[in-house]
Amino acid sequence: MTERTFMMIKPDGVKRAKIGEIIKRIENKGYHITKMKMVLPDETLLAQHYAEHVGKSFYPSLLRYMTSGPVIAMVGEGTNIVAGWRTLMGTTNPTKAAPGTIRGDLGREWDVEAMMNIVHGSDSVEAAEREIALWFDED
Repeated sequence: MTERTFMMIKPDGVKRAKIGEIIKRIENKGYHITKMKMVLPDETLLAQHYAEHVGKSFYPSLLRYMTSGPVIAMVGEGTNIVAGWRTLMGTTNPTKAAPGTIRGDLGREWDVEAMMNIVHGSDSVEAAEREIALWFDED
């Protein structure tokens, strides 16, 4: 089934010049990037994006990390892309992510406080639509 998902290359991926390699992996998998932009997220946008984490002990570190530099926000389309992109990303902790996944190959030492793990992907079709609406004007 063709779906849309929200995909993001986080500040560490942008700073380390991994944008092209990550996009190549997305395209090699057969997914299509239909929207893409570089943005420096502000605290208001991030509070909406990470609403479930606001108020948690690690949230200030997460906010510092996510405002430390630009991110690449993307909308991807493809058959079962939500699950497929999550598999391609690898597990949340890059030190435990399998070789061949983005986090397994390109991720660095895990920082649980900041969730520094190079990429983000929506965890459901519903979350994808919510996140796409936050990051992209549908016009």
